[in-house]
Amino acid sequence: MGGLHRFPPSSSLRQRPEPQGVGTVGLHLGVTPSVLRQRYNLTAQDVGSGTTNNSQACAQFLEQYFHNSDLTEFMRLFGGSFAHQASVAKVVGKQGRGRAGIEASLDVEYLMSAGANISTWVYSSPGRHEAQEPFLQWLLLLSNESSLPHVHTVSYGDDEDSLSSTYIWRVNTEFMKAAARGLTLLFASGDTGAGCWSVSGRHKFRPSFPASSPYVTTVGGTSFKNPFLITNEVVDYISGGGFSNVFPQPSYQEEAVAQFLKSSSHLPPSSYFNASGRAYPDVAALSDGYWVVSNMVPIPWVSGTSASTPVFGGILSLINEHRILSGRPPLGFLNPRLYQQHGAGLFDVTHGCHESCLNEEVEGQGFCSGPGWDPVTGWGTPNFPALLKTLLNP
Repeated sequence: MGGLHRFPPSSSLRQRPEPQGVGTVGLHLGVTPSVLRQRYNLTAQDVGSGTTNNSQACAQFLEQYFHNSDLTEFMRLFGGSFAHQASVAKVVGKQGRGRAGIEASLDVEYLMSAGANISTWVYSSPGRHEAQEPFLQWLLLLSNESSLPHVHTVSYGDDEDSLSSTYIWRVNTEFMKAAARGLTLLFASGDTGAGCWSVSGRHKFRPSFPASSPYVTTVGGTSFKNPFLITNEVVDYISGGGFSNVFPQPSYQEEAVAQFLKSSSHLPPSSYFNASGRAYPDVAALSDGYWVVSNMVPIPWVSGTSASTPVFGGILSLINEHRILSGRPPLGFLNPRLYQQHGAGLFDVTHGCHESCLNEEVEGQGFCSGPGWDPVTGWGTPNFPALLKTLLNP
């Protein structure tokens, strides 16, 4: 059974226990823009200048729509400490009527609060392809435009095996063209860990696409070590990751993957994954316990890599702002550089494992994070001043 995924699935609106103790430094009751800005070392000055042609975008599918009134309310509640834009600059495609989708609300609110004060577009592609998201329709919209936002974040994906080979390679060709044009495309890594499916009676992990494309930057998920304190991060067990069964491993990541496979002390049996496939994610950010405003209601504890993806995208937009102001081109396709620099500027996440098949052989455990790159949190989560320094030069 192939699956279409909206990250987060509604089941991931997880409830948390009541916090213990008061008066601790960095105590929080859920992730908000100010919690993210504190953890990732963004100051009130780390916002768009309003003087460049910098812009960013997110894409919405599956009849998920945002409401500008939700964005305004979100910024009223959570955006008081930094300059920001209160509305989306441009919607490309059909923005439907009716109730706001929690996914679309989340994407817009966190892209615009992480990449604060930067012009933001929303691409809206209703309908289906092979009963799933019409990624190709969205990519063809991009390829026909001459001037585009530099960073695009997408919080949707499908099981790799649920799409036809023709379609998957056709979409991947468009990703390659987008990378060649200098666009940065970020995709959520998925919310089912390593995944699981049964092939001829044998269990295997189940990779997600477009997360598994070698031409996109894939974002995994983390949690705070203590759920109510701004602390170091650990793996969020839902963080999607693994190895493609379709795309071979790109040369830019061969060294990092070989190092992981050699050094990990908790590798699953080799029959569960294709060690020579494109490995993902590339990076990560917090994906657990967000506040979102949808249909004018503040909703707590929204979780999923669809939260981490726009946050990472917004932070890259801030770096593009500095690059543009200093006369440099935007970042473009990031992966070769990320791997070449061995994750410089990122907080390495070294504790925790993600979920997988519930059987006797692996007992629900997929891969585990460790020092350096791993297929759970990639190279890690953004430390803004250090990442800016690393990515500002040509």
